[in-house]
Amino acid sequence: MPNRAIAIGLSIGLFGSAWCVVSIPVRAQDPAAIARAEYDQVLSLTPDLDNGREVYLTCAVCHRPEGWGTLDGTYPQIAGQLRTVIIKQLADIRARNRDNPLMYPFSVPRILGGPQSLADVAAYVAALPMTPRNGVGPGVDLDLGGQIYAEHCARCHGEAGEGNESEHIPLVAGQHYPYLMRQFDAIRSGRRHNSDPKMVKQIDGFTPRDRAAVLDYTSRLRPPADKLAEAGWTNPDFPAYVRDPMGATPTPPFPPELLEAPPPPGPPDYPVVPPAQPLPGESP
Repeated sequence: MPNRAIAIGLSIGLFGSAWCVVSIPVRAQDPAAIARAEYDQVLSLTPDLDNGREVYLTCAVCHRPEGWGTLDGTYPQIAGQLRTVIIKQLADIRARNRDNPLMYPFSVPRILGGPQSLADVAAYVAALPMTPRNGVGPGVDLDLGGQIYAEHCARCHGEAGEGNESEHIPLVAGQHYPYLMRQFDAIRSGRRHNSDPKMVKQIDGFTPRDRAAVLDYTSRLRPPADKLAEAGWTNPDFPAYVRDPMGATPTPPFPPELLEAPPPPGPPDYPVVPPAQPLPGESP
């Protein structure tokens, strides 16, 4: 189908965001183009950190108030992540250019807000200090991991795992090892649709040992000291948040639209079985 100009409504957001319409040449229903349009729009906006704090209430349920996620990698550390990376991933998820069924309902404009809210929450999250104690691997093959990282990963993600903001390449230093493992598998298998094709090709020949070693090494890369939280730090913007002392993985609440779904149908009406009739010659 030839390209044609369509008007994309980048949604009406929460917290007073207004409709913003951008006309760009894209194919109708092209998730990558829709996400790119919103990404460009968000980058043109001036972030409001006060509103970003309000928007982050939606995110804190799973990513925790500090943005550190969970050590088991169910939720990644997003604190300190590069602003452009946060914007791109949010835009991709809600345009369905990245498949994330758990996060999608909470990323849509009706819940998270429009382009201004994305700009605000991305700036807020990028400014959060990172945990100095992220989940790491077993540490048994780090020499191999370092060699693989230097050869295959450092060119894009940086020698220290710092990422590249202008190219929206993620900061990977300090990320949880189990999360890195899961995303590696999703990228190589093609389940993560917004992956850089160059990375897919780069990691195609990795053995299981290569994979475990390089991601263990990556999880141990330390962010700069000024990006790390001090010992015992908690986010002062959430003074009433009850932190689970058992460290259990949080469970996100059901979106309202799911709670309003009609009840499932009841069991069918089974036919009434007539009483057995006596055989000929038998007494009833």
